Amino acid sequence: MKPTLVLATADTIAQSRNAVARGADLVPSGVVVEDLLAEPSWDVTPSTMLLIARRVRDALAVDGFGGVVVAHGFDTVEHTPFFTELMLGDVGGLGSVVFTGAVRPRDEPSSDAHRNLASSIVAAGDVALRGAGVVVCAGDELHAARWVRQVDALSVRGLSSGLNPLVGKVTDGRVVLLGGRALSVPAPVGEPETDVAVIAVYPGARAEQLTAVVDAGARGIVLDGTGIGNVPVEMFAAVGEVVDWDIPVVVASRAQQHPLADIGIVGKVGAIGSRGLGVGQARSALMVALGGGGVSGVRSYFAHF
Repeated sequence: MKPTLVLATADTIAQSRNAVARGADLVPSGVVVEDLLAEPSWDVTPSTMLLIARRVRDALAVDGFGGVVVAHGFDTVEHTPFFTELMLGDVGGLGSVVFTGAVRPRDEPSSDAHRNLASSIVAAGDVALRGAGVVVCAGDELHAARWVRQVDALSVRGLSSGLNPLVGKVTDGRVVLLGGRALSVPAPVGEPETDVAVIAVYPGARAEQLTAVVDAGARGIVLDGTGIGNVPVEMFAAVGEVVDWDIPVVVASRAQQHPLADIGIVGKVGAIGSRGLGVGQARSALMVALGGGGVSGVRSYFAHF
């Protein structure tokens, strides 16, 4: 059986009251572990996301590992795991990739750190999970990176897949699949774009926000819309103008929704629907899609979801 690699990033899962454990102190003897120099997940940068994704890819495609665990964190659980899945492309089928984290430090009596890491190592080493896409493990539940969201920042069961089924659970030292099927992802093309802005939509949101982030250097924009991805009428003209500059605007929603939900009228001025992806996942997809070109390339990329 191929070995499993654990990548430790020194987030909450490695922290106690007065110290941060090295990767070698987190895992049982015999498990291969590497420490990655990374910010806490709440402060993660696009360059660190890319570093993690590339190391996972090399671990599967070059080093011959059968599974990879990334001890990351839950603050940006909607970002880094799905970005990694998109950057892996077909390489993801070579092994299992499991992200995990913790809500409570290791030395708290009710800490979830030890169990989440142990269950993640079990999951990454189980052949049942091969080809299931990148998953996030918390409380023995396996969430698809595509759908996972943090819905309670203080609970050890604070992750949800919303309308979508879990990929599986870790039970009695093995993975039990529960029907959350792996969905194909398009192959990455070129280098991802790191400068993608997110703009929250709210009553009275101003059109000038779009042009301001473009003036600041943004190469793409995700609008955090309401409902099915609605945007105030005042922003329509600005969306059309930005799209005419070949800067794609993707409209996601803060609500869980069906992948084929229509984004409404704003689509008529050139905005691209997120195909059910949450705001964090939509931003990751736009970053990767921009590696292949502008608005037309992004539109074709999102059609895969």
